[in-house]
Amino acid sequence: MSTFSSDFIIGILGGGQLGKMLLTETRKWDLKTAVLDPSSSAPCRLGSDVFEVGDLMDYETVYSFGKRTDLLTIEIEHVNSEALEKLEQGGILVYPSSKVLQIIQNKAKQKLFYLDNDIPTATFSRFAYGSEIPESIAHGGLDYPFVWKSAHFGYDGQGVKIVKGPEDLVGLANEECITEELVPLEKELAVIVARSVKGETRTYPVVEMDFHPEANQVEYVLCPARIPSDIAENAKKIALRLVDKLQHVGLLAVEFFLTTEGTLLVNEVAPRPHNSGHFSIEASVTNQYEQHLRAILGLPLGNTDSKIPAVMVNLVGEEGFTGPVYYEGMKEILNIPGVTPHIYGKKETRPFRKMGHVTVVASTIDQARSEAEKVKQTIRVISKES
Repeated sequence: MSTFSSDFIIGILGGGQLGKMLLTETRKWDLKTAVLDPSSSAPCRLGSDVFEVGDLMDYETVYSFGKRTDLLTIEIEHVNSEALEKLEQGGILVYPSSKVLQIIQNKAKQKLFYLDNDIPTATFSRFAYGSEIPESIAHGGLDYPFVWKSAHFGYDGQGVKIVKGPEDLVGLANEECITEELVPLEKELAVIVARSVKGETRTYPVVEMDFHPEANQVEYVLCPARIPSDIAENAKKIALRLVDKLQHVGLLAVEFFLTTEGTLLVNEVAPRPHNSGHFSIEASVTNQYEQHLRAILGLPLGNTDSKIPAVMVNLVGEEGFTGPVYYEGMKEILNIPGVTPHIYGKKETRPFRKMGHVTVVASTIDQARSEAEKVKQTIRVISKES
C-alpha cells in the first residue's frame, strides 16, 4: 500500500484540536488528508489537503465523505457509526471500526462490555429513561449518593452529575442513562495503549489527572503518575486486555479510578488520541499522534518511553469571558524554562472551553508540577470585548 507522497487519502472525521495535532504528523510524512467538521472555522481548516463542512451525525454526509477516502479515522466519537459500517462493507478501511464505536458511543454498552470481559469497573445500574430513577430509589434498588451519566455523548464534564439527594434529581434528562456507585477516590489515572492493524501493542506510561472541581475537566496531566509501580503495571495490563478484547485498531485511552483501597476501576475509554496524551509531543520518544498513524497504517509501532518528566496544563476559557479570544500572560510563561504552549486556533472563547494546552518538562515530576502551577497562575484565556 503506497501511502507516502501519493494519492492515498486519510479521511478524518472531526476537525478540532486533536485533528489539528494529527495533521502535524501527516504533513511530516506527506500523507494526503481530508477532514470533515460541522464548523467552517474548525482548527483543521488550515492543515488538511481537503476540508469539508458537514454534519458528523448525518448518514449521507459521512458516507459520501468516506467514499472519497481510502482510510477513515476519527478525532471525536460523535459520528454516524451506521455510515461507517456501510463504508466498511464497501471496502473502505475504518479505524476505529463501527463495531468498536457502537460500543463506546453508549456508556451502558461500554459498562456491559466490561462486565462480559472481566474488566474491573464501578458497580452500575442501567435505565432506559431517567424518570425510572426515583422509583428505583423508592424501592431500595438505588441509594444516595451515586453518579448519574447520560448514556450518549457526554464528555468534558457534560452529561455527568453527582446525585447526593432528591434535589439533585431535578433537571436530569429523561433519557437512557446509567448510575454508578460513588467510589472512594484516591486518584484518577489514564493509560494510552496502541494496537496496530497487525495486532502489535504498546502502552504509554500511566499518567495522573487532576480535575477542576467545578467544571469536572482535567486541569493537569502528570507523566509519570505518582503511584507505586505495581499499580502502574496493573493499569497497563488491564488496558492491554481491553484493547485486545475490543480488537481495536489505533489508540485507546483508558481512564481509571484508583480507589482509596488501591483498587483500579475502568471509568471509560476513548478510541482516538486523547487529552491525557498531549504530554507525549514534547516528552515521549514517539508522540501519540504519530503512534496513531503507525497503528492504522499497519506500520511498526514506535517507542513509547518518556524522554523527560512532563506536566500538561489545559488552557480553558475563563469564567465571565465570551468573545474573541486573548491570551493574557503568554510572554510571561515563555520565560519559564521547559514551557511549550499549544494554541488550538479557536477564535472565540467561552467559560471552560478548551482553547489550548501548555506542556512543562523538567528533570523531576515534582519540579514540572511546580512550574505548571506557575503557568496556571500566570496565563488567562479571556476576551477583551467581555
